[in-house]
Amino acid sequence: MRLMLAIIAACFTVGASQTAIARQYSATALPGWEAVGRLNISDKYMCTGTLVAPNLVLTAAHCVYDAQTGRRFKPQRIRFEAGLDGRRVKAARVVDKAVVHPSYEFRTGGNYQLGHDIAVLRLSSPISAAEVRPFHMLGEADRGTSVNVLSYSYTHATRPSLEQGCEVLSRRARTLVMSCQVDFGASGAPVLEVLPGSPPRIVSVISSKAAMGQRRVSIGTTLDSTLRAMMRSAG
Repeated sequence: MRLMLAIIAACFTVGASQTAIARQYSATALPGWEAVGRLNISDKYMCTGTLVAPNLVLTAAHCVYDAQTGRRFKPQRIRFEAGLDGRRVKAARVVDKAVVHPSYEFRTGGNYQLGHDIAVLRLSSPISAAEVRPFHMLGEADRGTSVNVLSYSYTHATRPSLEQGCEVLSRRARTLVMSCQVDFGASGAPVLEVLPGSPPRIVSVISSKAAMGQRRVSIGTTLDSTLRAMMRSAG
């Protein structure tokens, strides 16, 4: 299967997709959706992140880099707004530490690395479970798995959208190719497996939107064994 990347680093560019928007639903349909929030980055950019521990947020590694200079943002320039819905925020915290996957290498000029595109952000103070319950993580999602994506975007910057029932088309060593049609701002968004009677579980993190021939797809980074070490380092 040959992939031609149409666009990547979705947090850095403004755009819209009518097809993707038409397939999305209200985030309130997903139990515990408030664990997902918008990342405001240096007052210029945005990504999506997910609370995975009281003081830790999972997102895409490229979100912590300036696309123009290739330099990492100071963690304090990143703010996590959990459960942002219009003007209401369930909980908000500034980031005070960012841990990037040790094998990730940021590249300027639009040639961004796929795979290893995950980062863990430590919040300035924990978010109580009484406010927001973190999502659980699951490292496996095979071809044919039905998944959901919950994300913010530049066209829906204050209310998240839920895309339900998209499919894993291919699993490679460190990436998933999915039929989910994400929009700009969705970088770092959780790819979720939702089973009846069970809480949502993260199986991947959105890295980019892409094209496979004439078909629009998305690329997600899988969760490998390194993630636990990253969480320990961040926490």
